[in-house]
Amino acid sequence: MKKLLNTLYVTTPGAYLSKESETVCISIESRPKVKLPLQALDSIVCFGSVGCTPDLMGACAANDVSISFLSDCGRFLAKVQGPVAGNVLLRREQYRKADNPEIAADVARNCIAAKLTNCRNILLRAQREQNDPLIAGEIMEGVDYLANSIRDLKFRDSVDSIRGIEGDGARQYFALFDHLIIAQKDHFKFKGRSRRPPLDPTNTLLSFYYTILAHDVRSALETVGLDPDVGYLHTDRPGRPGLALDLMEELRPYMVDRLVLSLINRRQVRNADFEITQSGACYLTDEARKEILAAYQRRKQETIQHPFLNEKISIGLVPHVQAMLFARYIRGDMEDYPPFYWK
Repeated sequence: MKKLLNTLYVTTPGAYLSKESETVCISIESRPKVKLPLQALDSIVCFGSVGCTPDLMGACAANDVSISFLSDCGRFLAKVQGPVAGNVLLRREQYRKADNPEIAADVARNCIAAKLTNCRNILLRAQREQNDPLIAGEIMEGVDYLANSIRDLKFRDSVDSIRGIEGDGARQYFALFDHLIIAQKDHFKFKGRSRRPPLDPTNTLLSFYYTILAHDVRSALETVGLDPDVGYLHTDRPGRPGLALDLMEELRPYMVDRLVLSLINRRQVRNADFEITQSGACYLTDEARKEILAAYQRRKQETIQHPFLNEKISIGLVPHVQAMLFARYIRGDMEDYPPFYWK
């Protein structure tokens, strides 16, 4: 099993990364502030105006440590990495399967069945804890709707029809998301998904964490030798990591949505942590971004009983395990891809 290493998130504007011996040195205003051993890192993620020396880039590439550059609000910009892992035969088989409509539908169906099941489980927990009978009833209607959607998936044999069920299920789920927010209701109202840009604090948290999760899933796929750009549910589009988005669907509810709700309901994030621009876009403050990333790192260190492996692993390893299972499916070692079901 892969060891869960650390991801270094650099958010300070003007920070500069360099290599000193076998360490990563972070300097601010030409003054060294932090030094970390390179071998303790799995990846480096830089937000905004963060610089990096070519020497460090080369060392990271040689040590299989990726460096990703994101905008201040988390939009992917570029990535530096070493030689691609895996062999060409695995990727050729991935491409062949992706070009087969029947196989593509099977993969898409599995991913979306797991996503909707995980969304349904979040609603079920909220329904059991809801004291207002009217709200509890509304949530239960959503639970039943998703159950019917999951059953309907079995009879859909095209990727387009599966996308339709996923879209309807996601709308139903997010239509009830505001009921899951039980604290700070004045500042964390949720009226539906908004993105590029997000227009309220809850959407800002969701979008930011989804970007980070996509980075983790993409890195996991590259580690096991798969091409993150060639998907089954998400078809080819320049610049879009289709397979990373496919496998990310089943992980969104468990790894992001639950964390966002926990941060809001436990008052670990507040209205003051967000800024609204004149255009209406909502962004995290620099200090809040650091705290949000720290919360994500802490969650990744927690353990979970993996439903397929039936063994305890760190939550942060879930993307790697799913990528490993998908690679086994592509090789023909497994009849179907077993998606992640949260129990």
